[in-house]
Amino acid sequence: MSIVRTLILRAPGTNCNEETAYAFERAGALTDTAHVNELLRRDVRLDDYHILCIPGGFTYGDDISGGKILANELKGGLYDDMRRFVDDGKLVLGICNGLQVLVKAGLLPGGSTPLTLTVNDSGRFECRWTYLKADGESRCIFTRGIDLMYLPVAHGEGKVVTDPDKVDIPLVYCDENGASGAAYPHNPNGSVADIAGICDDTGRIFALMPHPERFIHRTQHPRWT
Repeated sequence: MSIVRTLILRAPGTNCNEETAYAFERAGALTDTAHVNELLRRDVRLDDYHILCIPGGFTYGDDISGGKILANELKGGLYDDMRRFVDDGKLVLGICNGLQVLVKAGLLPGGSTPLTLTVNDSGRFECRWTYLKADGESRCIFTRGIDLMYLPVAHGEGKVVTDPDKVDIPLVYCDENGASGAAYPHNPNGSVADIAGICDDTGRIFALMPHPERFIHRTQHPRWT
């Protein structure tokens, strides 16, 4: 495959689509951005792409709950398309609001495992940098070859509640030494088992609460000097 084509999905309230497109382009992908209505009308077809990304933001203002309205649109009009997309060996990435959307659309974690996202334990919006550790035993394609990362979070409903023994957890919050089990603020939202990202059984649908697209250049790091 010489060119990887990535589709960035947006809806009213999405606000990280340009940064996400830029990050994919820096990695060598060819990107397009499409409004969800363009996919629902089939003006834009998923079949033309290799990666679908749902970026961060506050789709439809998160007026019902984080990502719920966009999730309903995907579930009602694009669920089969997205399942076929993954069955064809292609990839889906959700970032922050994208994680909320994929969970509430029923695409993550998949199967019958119950999982939800709720308000942060702190009771407020958390905007801070977090240390993250990847699990090398996970099926997740996106985290292969990664050990530790340092990325920002920015969310009010990021607490993952589930049975951690029944979910593939490729990414967890940790302290600066890579040790999990650290309390707030290392785990910024109180997620069960320090969950920062989850994937489906295929390893090809992955979503995380932190924002990798916000740390592309060293000058974006808070201690770059």
